[in-house]
Formats: sequence, C-alpha cells, structure tokens
Amino acid sequence: MNNKQIVEIANQVFSDEISGLQSVLATIGDEFCRAVQLIFDCKGKIIVSGMGKSGHIGNKIAATLASTGTAAFFMHPAEALHGDLGMIESSDLLIAISYSGESDELSTIIPIVRRKQVQIIGITGNPNSTLAKLSSCLLSVKIDREACPLNLAPTTSTTATLVLGDALAVALLSLRNFQPEDFALSHPGGSLGRRLLTRVSDIMHSNERLPVVNLDATLKEAVVEISKKGLGLVAVVDVDMCLNGIITDGDLRRIMDSDADIRVLKAHQIMTKNPKTTSPDDLAVDALYLMEKYQITGMVVVDNNKKMVGAFNMHDLFKAKIV
Repeated sequence: MNNKQIVEIANQVFSDEISGLQSVLATIGDEFCRAVQLIFDCKGKIIVSGMGKSGHIGNKIAATLASTGTAAFFMHPAEALHGDLGMIESSDLLIAISYSGESDELSTIIPIVRRKQVQIIGITGNPNSTLAKLSSCLLSVKIDREACPLNLAPTTSTTATLVLGDALAVALLSLRNFQPEDFALSHPGGSLGRRLLTRVSDIMHSNERLPVVNLDATLKEAVVEISKKGLGLVAVVDVDMCLNGIITDGDLRRIMDSDADIRVLKAHQIMTKNPKTTSPDDLAVDALYLMEKYQITGMVVVDNNKKMVGAFNMHDLFKAKIV
C-alpha cells in the first residue's frame, strides 16, 4: 500500500464520519431539547453508563458535563451490578449509552433504576431496542454505516455519540450562563485555571517591597530605589501614597543620554505622568494584556482612591505561570 492509498483511506474515513454526523444532526429537535431540560432540572446527580466503546465515550461525556457546570460521573455497568447501583437515588438521572440498545448489563440495570423513579435518557442507534423502549427520553445516533471497511469497529457511531454529548454539554452550559470563571473553578490546577483565577493581588509586591520615592526625590534616590527593589520602575507618590507618576529604567537611560543636568533633577521633573495602572482585584491575565498592548514591562497597582498598594513586573507574571 502506497502513501496515496493511505491518504485515500483517511479521506474516506473523514467523509464517512462527517456524513454520519450530518444524519444525526438531522434528528436534533424536540426530543433533544427535552433531554437538555431533564438534565437541567435534575436535582440530583447525572450518571452516565455504557459498556465497551460506548463506555469510553460515556466517560468523556460525563467528564465534559462535570467540567461545564453539571454534576456528573461515569458508572461502569458491571460495577453497577455489583453494588454501585446503591449510589443512584430517585433525584438522579441516568444517561444510558448503547448503540445496539441491547447491552446485557444495561438491560439488567435499567429496570432496577426505573423502580427508583429515576429518569433515563437513552442514546442508541436502534429505536426498537430494549434501551429505547425503557428510556424516558430517546436520542438517536443511528448511522448508515461505520467508517470501518468491515462495518464492524465502532467509529462513526462513537463519533456521533461523542458529538451528541458535546451538544448536550454546550446547551446546558448556555442555559446555566456558565462563565470562564466558573470553568476555572473546576480546572484550578491547569494553565487555564491559573489565568482565570489569579488576581493582581496574588502576584504584586507590597508594603516594604514597594519601589517608591517622593516628588522631590533626587535622581540618585530614584536610581537606588529602582536598583534595590528590582522591578525596573519606581513610583513617585505624595505624602498620602497617591500615585503621581512613575520612573522606569528606560526613563533613566533616556535622561542619561540627554543634555539635562542630572545633579539637580527631581523625581517630579522626569516622571511619566498618568501611567498605566491596575487594581488588586483585576485578573493578572488582564494586566498582562495591558502590558503587551502598551509594551511595558511593569505596572503599579492602585486602589479606588489612586493610592499605591502594589507593583509587579513581567517576571512576576512568569513566576505565576500567567505568561
């Protein structure tokens, strides 16, 4: 088999699976909306269950639901038959997945679950199956054929089920008005969580670590403060710590290259007035966007009264893994 033939096979798989998705898309309607509403109205947990490849897809669907605001977990049918059914309560909802709709394990579980008055959403490719008949709500993933040339290996059918699960999760996400901050709360360990949860107050330098000089400070005093605090800037403040301007190491280089008499210059004469600032409650990632937009490497943090309460630079954002 040459490369051209391999590419042709790949193209055919994509074509078959896209065709399968389009046929399932055509079935989306009132029953899908009913499934979304059942999940949204559920007062308990969402349990997803399925055997074999359907189980693998179910596991992913449960994980997607859980990470987007719907309390869900996967229950293996075999484990359910050996005690885990005790986890299911009448306030819960079961999403049962079986393309044939005749999984022995699910066929055993479902009557027991029904006796607990649990709502069941069935996902199957067989509308005449046991699963279809026992479900409170039926979602079809019927496809013409699998992408497998033998029409045996679950390929198109599992893709269709996965996409249907994503559609449920995204519809629910919208119903719940789920926000990036909500997503971050269930992903605190990842880079996305850090970017959406870390506030400026979490990374800024404060108190004795603040680089500050008064309005009448000499250029030498400003240089010493910049060097001592190591943030590449010094804030020029009044007696009440209100920010009047900043002096950066870049400003110092420009002054040194000028003809100005550096022996008599005061901080208020060389400072940049109205510098870009941020507040302690702002997201660190938003501060990063400002720094990138205005090509600055450090920022001063002020409160609602324009009093300086902190400062940070790009290195602090790197340390917090915001960059």
